[in-house]
Parts: sequence; C-alpha cells; structure tokens
Amino acid sequence: MLKASRLDTASGPGPRAASATRPGAGDPAMPPERTIRENFPVALRILPARHRAALGAVYRYARLIDDIGDEAPPADRGRLFDLVDRDIDRIFAGTAPELPALRAIGAVAREHGIPEAPLRKLVQANRQDQEIHRYATWDQLVEYCALSADPVGHLVLHVFDAASPERLALSDHICTALQVIEHCQDVAEDFADGRVYLPATDLKLFGCTDADLGAETTPTRLRGVVARNADRAAALLDEGAPLIGKLDGWARVAVAGYLAGGRATLAALSGGAYDVHAARLRPSRARTLGEALLILGRDVAK
Repeated sequence: MLKASRLDTASGPGPRAASATRPGAGDPAMPPERTIRENFPVALRILPARHRAALGAVYRYARLIDDIGDEAPPADRGRLFDLVDRDIDRIFAGTAPELPALRAIGAVAREHGIPEAPLRKLVQANRQDQEIHRYATWDQLVEYCALSADPVGHLVLHVFDAASPERLALSDHICTALQVIEHCQDVAEDFADGRVYLPATDLKLFGCTDADLGAETTPTRLRGVVARNADRAAALLDEGAPLIGKLDGWARVAVAGYLAGGRATLAALSGGAYDVHAARLRPSRARTLGEALLILGRDVAK
C-alpha cells in the first residue's frame, strides 16, 4: 500500500499482465496502459485469483493516474484527469465508464462497496503534483501522502471487505510510511523530474542544497536527511503494525506482505548507508518474504 503504481518494495511477477493498450477512446495524449506485473508484490502471488484480480484492477487504475501525471504531455494532463473524473462520475451514477481501467475498477467498486473518496483522492494527488513540487515541512508531506498513498490502503481493505474506521486509520500509517520510503529511494529521480519530497526543513537542518539532490554521489549531509525520514517511516510502520492482528484470512496475509516490503526496504536503505544516488536500494525477494513470515508468526504467537 502506497502510491500504488510503485508498489515495488516487494515486487515480483503478478497475477497477469495487461496488454499495452491505449485507453481514452484513442486520445493520442493518453499514456498507454502498462502491465501490472512489475509492481505486484511477490508476497501476494499466493492469494486466490479473485483477490489478485481485484487488486490488479486497483493497481491498474492507480498506474493510469500516475502515468497521466508523469508522462502525458503537460498541457494535456488536466484534460486527461477530467476524463478520469467524468468516468468516476459514471461509476457512481451506475453508467459505464469509457476508459478500460475505470471499467475494471468500477466493477470492483460495485462488488465490494468501494466509496468514491479514495478514487477521487488519487486524482487529486496527481493534480497537486502538477502545481506543488516541494514540501516545506514533514506535516505538509504527510498531508500529501493522505492523498497519494493512504487511499490505496483504503481500496485494498475494501477489496477484502475488511474496511472499518479503526482499520483504515492503521492502514494510513502503513501507507504513508511506504510512500515516504519510496521518496527516500527516489531522491535523484524525483529531483530530475523537478520534484523534491524531502521536507525543506530537514534539508536546511542538514545543510543540503539542490546540488546535493542532483549529485552523482550521495553527500553525507543528504544521507542524514534520508536516514531521518527513513526513521520516521519506520515509526509509522510500527504504529500501523497492529492492523495485522485485526485482520484474518487472506487480508491478513496481504497486509503483512505490504508491511514486510516496507521493513525490508528500510533494512536495504540502512544496509546501503543511505547511498541513494549510487543505486536504487531495494531488498531481495527472500528478505521480503522472510519479513512477512516473521510478521505473521509474531502475530500468531501473541
């Protein structure tokens, strides 16, 4: 659970690969849909087909929204987001959406009673990305994650018919943490795209400049900023971890997989001395699966 298009803290082959079709009634500005395989967490491969199909629709929707915000011609992005918003209107008006990804998530929404808000918030987050490229404080970054990451967790819990106010609140901690972890991994990539997701107050505290964000090597002061935000993410994962004990069946397995991906990635960041410019620090599948087994075993032992 995070900005769903980048659920690669525990990535592996997914349940199926969507073909690279062009949605939007042939609109040339609409990015082609990608496969969902690359971003489907390996820990979720054991889920029954019905759950994998529903989660695949969630990722397909989120991937489309992210690709509009990142890859469509900038002048067309607002118009394309409008197309998505109109299709969300159609879903909740009981009529057929036009975009294939929206038809898929619409079917899942009807089956599982998914509300409108999380779908809208993901669009809102990507609209915000077009206007706001930096965040002054940690609190402002968390507010952004409430739009860009937390709704994915809400969608996932609804897919398992496990959404409740308490569970959704715990899920928000995990999703925000996973989004922050991604920001820690992608400092250089985000900076190249004109975006900085490390709080400005932290950069100032450690004496970091824009030159550090785009440098070929990771200065010690930037490693300090990344470590500070990784520690915050670790604390958020711990705050959200009680969610595992409030779920059962496949929902518990799935959420344990997300939590494990976050913890394994934090270990990879720490093990790589937060040298995020050298390579995208990420855990092995074995490490992620090991973390998932520890989480599930620890929960059973309680």
